[in-house]
Amino acid sequence: MAPAQDRLSLADRVSRLEQQNQASAGNTSLVNQVNDLQQQLAQLQGQIEELQHQNQQLQDSQKAQYADMDSRLSRLEKGGAPAGQPAVAANPTPPPQAPAAAGAPPQNAGPAPAASTGGNNPGAASPAEQAAYDAAFKSLRAGDYVTASRGFRDFLVKYPESPLAPNAYYWLGESYYVTMNYPVAIEAFQRLVKNYPQSDKVSDGLLKVGYCQIELKQQDAAIATLKQVMTKYPGTKAAGLAQERLRRLQRQTAN
Repeated sequence: MAPAQDRLSLADRVSRLEQQNQASAGNTSLVNQVNDLQQQLAQLQGQIEELQHQNQQLQDSQKAQYADMDSRLSRLEKGGAPAGQPAVAANPTPPPQAPAAAGAPPQNAGPAPAASTGGNNPGAASPAEQAAYDAAFKSLRAGDYVTASRGFRDFLVKYPESPLAPNAYYWLGESYYVTMNYPVAIEAFQRLVKNYPQSDKVSDGLLKVGYCQIELKQQDAAIATLKQVMTKYPGTKAAGLAQERLRRLQRQTAN
């Protein structure tokens, strides 16, 4: 029989081995946790890079929209306008227009002259209408799109029958479009197209519906809208822009 001292020594050795095994198991668990954390970190880094890429795309898109708006407003300030759109100046003083026939749809898509005839001339805006419209458009030109959209909404609520209503709907849609509020922009542009089919701004309004649908990833709807612009308004600048955008969209879809 082994001496008691040897038996105790053996027990001590077993105890030490058990402690070492526990420590080793703990280290293995720690290593596994570190590996898991590294994998999670790699996944998070990938997500961050993807978000950065998407953010850059949004910034590029917003810059392009601001450039488009600045270009449009610059042409309007100089008295020019895109094809199919009348000029809109900051302080418009166009020559007096002949009275429109009673019941005829409003034809002037630009700001109406601030005539004193008011309600006696169904084709001219009243001074109050003109002032409200000009205030909203001034905010638009200044880049205060929130105030501009509020001004155009208030104008349309207060003066729904105004000859300036088609203009107000168009610029209301633009104020939402440039701030990337595409669903609400579509609603404004569609009201213009539906309620004022004779307006000179309809072709551009319908084009912007297509642009908004592209931004909302509604590819099939956007293609249909752009084709509609080309079919209904051939030869206009809006039709040319629709054709070019449609080509780009189809190339992207093919890829």
